[in-house]
Amino acid sequence: MKNIEFEQNKILFGRDDEDSIVAVEFVDDCKVEIFTRRDGKISSRKEFFDPFILLEKEDYLVGLNEKYDVQKLKGDNFFKYLVRFKSWRSLEKAKKHFQKASGKPPSSPQAPYMFLNDPVHQYLLLTGKTLFNGMAMSDIHRLQIDIETYCEKGFEFSNPARKADRIVSIGLSDNRGWSYVIDGSKKKEPEMLEELNDIIQEKDPDVIEGHNIFKFDLDYIKVRAGMHKVKLNWGRGGIEPKSHNSRVTFAERAIDYTKWEIYGRHIIDTWLLSQAYDISARELDEYGLKSVAQHLGVASPDRVYIEGKRISEVFDTNPEELIKYNLDDVAETKALAEIFGEGYFIEAKIFPYSYQNVIVRGNATKINSLFLREYLYHSYSIPQIPEEKSNIEGGYTDIFITGVVKHVLHCDVRSLYPSLMLNFNIFPRKDTLKIFPSLLKDLRDFRVKAKEMSLKEKDEAKRNYYNALQSEFKILINSFYGYLAASFSNFADYEKAAEVTAKGRSIIKQMIKWLKERGCKPVEVDTDGIYFVPPENIKTEDDEEKLIKELSKSLPKGIEVEFDGRYKAMFSYKMKNYALLDHNGKLSIKGSGLKSRGMEKYLRQFLHDMIYLLLTGESSQCEELYNEYIKKIREHRFDIEMLAKTETLAISPESYRQKIADKKRNQAASYELAIKSGRNYQAGDQVSFYVTGTKKKVTVYDNCKLASEWDRNAPDENVEYYCQKLTDLYKKYLPFIKESSQKEMF
Repeated sequence: MKNIEFEQNKILFGRDDEDSIVAVEFVDDCKVEIFTRRDGKISSRKEFFDPFILLEKEDYLVGLNEKYDVQKLKGDNFFKYLVRFKSWRSLEKAKKHFQKASGKPPSSPQAPYMFLNDPVHQYLLLTGKTLFNGMAMSDIHRLQIDIETYCEKGFEFSNPARKADRIVSIGLSDNRGWSYVIDGSKKKEPEMLEELNDIIQEKDPDVIEGHNIFKFDLDYIKVRAGMHKVKLNWGRGGIEPKSHNSRVTFAERAIDYTKWEIYGRHIIDTWLLSQAYDISARELDEYGLKSVAQHLGVASPDRVYIEGKRISEVFDTNPEELIKYNLDDVAETKALAEIFGEGYFIEAKIFPYSYQNVIVRGNATKINSLFLREYLYHSYSIPQIPEEKSNIEGGYTDIFITGVVKHVLHCDVRSLYPSLMLNFNIFPRKDTLKIFPSLLKDLRDFRVKAKEMSLKEKDEAKRNYYNALQSEFKILINSFYGYLAASFSNFADYEKAAEVTAKGRSIIKQMIKWLKERGCKPVEVDTDGIYFVPPENIKTEDDEEKLIKELSKSLPKGIEVEFDGRYKAMFSYKMKNYALLDHNGKLSIKGSGLKSRGMEKYLRQFLHDMIYLLLTGESSQCEELYNEYIKKIREHRFDIEMLAKTETLAISPESYRQKIADKKRNQAASYELAIKSGRNYQAGDQVSFYVTGTKKKVTVYDNCKLASEWDRNAPDENVEYYCQKLTDLYKKYLPFIKESSQKEMF
C-alpha cells in the first residue's frame, strides 16, 4: 500500500524511510538481522549495532573496564550522556558497574542511569526504523495454528506429559486462502510434528497466530516434541523457538503466561487480544474462541461445535468431523486476528517495538518511546522520571436523577483533555523540543483526515485500513493526558496534569449551568459527557441538534461539543451505572453494578430482561419474569453455563496456598478447584464452576464443582442457592419497579 500523507510524519512514523521491514532480530551479541518482504519474497541482512545506556554524569564511568563511546547531549535535562558499547555483553557489565557505583538498581526511577533491556527496541529507537513501513496488513504473510488433543480415559483434561495423551489434529490456514489439517488418524505424532516443521519453513510466515497459543498450543507441542526428540526448527534459518515466563497487564487484569519468541517471526495470541479489546468494550462474557467469534459475528452458520470433553470420542469415532471442527477453529482465529490485530499492526509502524511486543506495552510506555526516539535523534538530553506523584483530582462526575427517565440526550466534548491541552497550551515543562504539542496537534488533524478517507473510500480493504488508522489515532490522542500523569513517563508533569483536569471540571460545570438555564434536566455527568432531558419545546431531531450546537458555541474556542446520542429511555441506577434504550429498541447496559462479570449469566440475563421491561413501560410484567426464572431454575431448564460463575485467578495457586497458610486471605472456590484439578493453572487463567448442595446458604468452596463436570442427565446444581440469589437481586430493584409502575398508571 502506498504511504498516505500522514505516514510521512517523521516524529510519528520514524525518520528512517526503509520500507517493508517485517522483523528485526538481535544476533551475535553485537548485530541485528533485518528481514524484509518485497514482491512476496523474504530477504535479510545483518548490521552492527552499538547498544546504549543513558547517564546522568561521566563520573559513573570511572573504573569501568569496558570499551565505550560517550556523547554529551544538548540541553540541561537529567540524562546528559549517551554511552554506547560494542556488544550487549559489555553493556550488561556496564549496567552492573553503574548499579554498584550508584547503589540504585536499573528499575529505580532515581537511578542515575537509564537502561532499556530490549536490544531490538534500542536499535529501532536509535535508527528511526519501524516495521511494516509502506505495507498493508494483507501484505504480510500470516499463518494460523490450532491443535486438538487426546485425553486418556479416566482423566478430565489432556496432559502433554502423559504418554497416552497426544496431539490428534493440527489445523493450519493462512491469509492467502490456504488451509490444511495434519490428521492424527493417518499419521503418528512424531510425523505430525515433522510435517508441521516443514510447513512452517515452506510457508515462511511473518506472523504465527493462535487463540490461547501461548498458554496451551505451544507448550503442549513443546512437551510432545521433546518426548519424541523432534527439533522445532520454526525460526527463520531453522532456529529453534525460545520461551520464558512473562506477565502482561491489561488495566486491572494481570495475566501470567509463557512468552515464546520465534526468530524472524511474530506470535500473535488472539486470546490476549480479546482481553485487551474488552478492557474498553466491557462486552465479552468470556474469552474462549467460540464465544468471542459468536459475539463478533464471525462464526460461520454451519460451524462445527464439539465440547472439549468429547474431542477424544469424536477422534475415535468420526475423525472427519474433528477435521472440520479444527478448520473452523483456525478460520475464526484468522478473523479475530484481523479484527483485533489491525490497530496493533499500525502501532508497529509507529512505535519502536516489534509487532508481538507492541501489543503488551501500555499506551503511556509507547508514547514515551516516541519522545525518546526524537530526543535521541536530536542528541538532546532526557528528563529523569519524576520522583513522587502528587494526588491529581480527577474529572467531574455526578448523578442528578435515578430511576427511569424518558427522552434522554447525550453530548460530550470531543477529546476533552487533549483539546484543553492544545487550546490552553498545557504541556510538560521539560519538553524543550516541543514534541508533545507537535505530536498531539498532528494526531488530531490526521484522525480527521483518516476518518474522512474511510468514509469516501470505496475499496473495502483500504476503507478498513483508514478506519483502523483513525481509531488508532483516537486512542493515541486520548492517551496523551494519561502520559502526562503517568508515574513512569520521562516527561510526566503532575502539576500540568492537575491543571488539565481542573479546566475539564470547569468546562463541564459551565455546560451543566448552560443546560439548566434553558430548562434541561441533567441526569448524569462523567468527566467529558452529559446525559440530560431536554425541555418540552425540544421535539424533533433538528431541535436537538440545534440545542447542542448552541451549547458548543457557548464554550471557549477550540472546545467542541458533539451530539453523541438520543434515547427513548434511560435507567439511571448509580454513578457510571445505567442502561439506555435507543429509538430502534436496542438496549445497552453500562457499569459493573448492572453487568458485573462476577454475576452469574442467568442473573445478568434476568437483569437485562427486567431493565428492558422497565424502559419499555412494561414494569408490571417484572414479577411474571421473576417467577418464570424461578421456575426454570427449579425445573433444571438452565444449561450450566447460565448458572456457573467464571473467575480469573489473580495469583497463582501456589501463591494462594501460601496466603491461606499465612492466614492472609480466605478460601475461594475457584482456587480450590484449580488445585484439585491437577492442571497447571497460572495467574490470569479462568475457572468456571457451579454450586452444589441443597440449602440456600452453603459454604461455596466446600460445595462446588467445575462446570465441565456437570451432567445434564443428572443435574446436581443447588436449586435453593440459585433461587435465593435471584430473589435477592429482584428485591434490590423492587423500589425502581414500583416507582415505574406508578408512573405508568398515571
